[in-house]
Amino acid sequence: MNVGTLFTKSARTFPERLAIAYGDYELTYQQANERINRLANGLTGLGVRRGENVAILLHNCPEFLETLFACFKAGFGSVPINFRLHPKECSFIIDNSEAVAVVLGEDFRESLSARRKEMPRVKHYICLTDPLEGMLPYETLLKNQPTSFNDEEVERDHLAWLFYTSGTTGRPKGAMLTHHNLMVMTMNFFADISPLRPEDVVLHAAPLSHGSGLYGIPNVAKGAANVILMSKTFAPQVVFETIQKRKVTNIFMAPAMIKRLITSPEIDKYDLSSLKCINYGGAPIYEEDLKAAVRKLGPVFVQLFGQAEAPMTISYLPKEEHLLEGTAEQMKRLTSAGIPRTDVEVKISDFNDKELPPGQMGEIVVRGEVVMKGYWRNPEATAETLRKGWLHTGDLGIMDEKGYVYILDRAKDMIISGGENIYSREIEDVLLKHPAVFEVAVIGVPDEKWGEAVKGIVALKPGQKATEEEIIDFCKQHLASYKKPKSVDFFNAIPKNPYGKVLKMELREKYWTGESRRVR
Repeated sequence: MNVGTLFTKSARTFPERLAIAYGDYELTYQQANERINRLANGLTGLGVRRGENVAILLHNCPEFLETLFACFKAGFGSVPINFRLHPKECSFIIDNSEAVAVVLGEDFRESLSARRKEMPRVKHYICLTDPLEGMLPYETLLKNQPTSFNDEEVERDHLAWLFYTSGTTGRPKGAMLTHHNLMVMTMNFFADISPLRPEDVVLHAAPLSHGSGLYGIPNVAKGAANVILMSKTFAPQVVFETIQKRKVTNIFMAPAMIKRLITSPEIDKYDLSSLKCINYGGAPIYEEDLKAAVRKLGPVFVQLFGQAEAPMTISYLPKEEHLLEGTAEQMKRLTSAGIPRTDVEVKISDFNDKELPPGQMGEIVVRGEVVMKGYWRNPEATAETLRKGWLHTGDLGIMDEKGYVYILDRAKDMIISGGENIYSREIEDVLLKHPAVFEVAVIGVPDEKWGEAVKGIVALKPGQKATEEEIIDFCKQHLASYKKPKSVDFFNAIPKNPYGKVLKMELREKYWTGESRRVR
């Protein structure tokens, strides 16, 4: 089934129900579906053909969802690009994906125009407003197009979404997500995460090019309202105002966004009682942050662990297990990524792909219908990542006897000091318990005696003070001696990529430059 047909069906069943809201701008399902059909007809009229790719470089806006579903319906591969990326990264993705058209916002006109030679396959640049010479206005493309469109018949492995990885360890790779992947993702989202109802109101506060856009597919399938935050940056006050005004029931957010919400002094000024479910994922959340979030907003959280290669998701921790009080076993599960999704198999393997027993650390590997088809034009990376029919996530973890998955580290982030394996996540959890600490990252740095030594990177809360010695002494109270940081550096803010993930490669670079053995 063509995943774009989900919009067609909801427009037929709920034509007058709110589909998209952006500030005071609103579209019903019928109105939005007609605009999507016009765009699909317009792109087809330009000569874009079934099986070709269309890149989307937009801030969150209604046209993003219109373009995404027009691509689905017409059988084009959609290539959503995070608007926070550098122009060089954007042009790389557009060229690498072999996109023949780009739908872009006015903020990206000059940067893309200056790099046209780097994207020789692009035939059409379609700009929302005030296009430069050689660009086509978005609304002009829609004008006079038919409001009906016959959704393309597609095979189960037909490319729907080319999802580029965050590129924290090198060039981003395009994970090929098929119509079947997205349909399986959608149905099992309802089974495990949230059933959703047409009456639900879903706020898109995270980039539609990433998790929030994937989340939009089950919203549309159920005829729920998609409220797009009218802000180019994540502003807690705007989020609170929108939740209160629109009576938002569901949100997808990254952990860094949750932390900004619950630490905002504005939070108690608004009625947030409509919230039923906050899905979070994309990066680890620390235990202390999670407890603070539950205390502030109640048991509305569902954790998702997934990747571009296995979207929404590999495992989940449901709302009822986000407890503030309980048995030791129940409280320990707050630090887990939950249990495997109903339709997904998860196991822990050693580096010879042998399954390990409960409690032993290894790589988290995954098998299921949600796993990508492979990497775009990259058979070597595909073969390495999908070895023996399992997705090798690159995450290190353990699984307990009841199937709860605990992520310990990225394989590349594990610190080996004096022959001991040290997991940065464990130390980061302890550092965040210090009352002056706001954000942390733990990395390995060169050490003549031990090979690597543990270094803490710390950002303090506004107005708070702490010394290196104080931070290290605090860790001594909670960790084995060999795990405590040997040194601590203080940063104003921890550097992150556009998806909210800490850039440990960037942090390590200054310490490993010039070393004969380098940790990337």
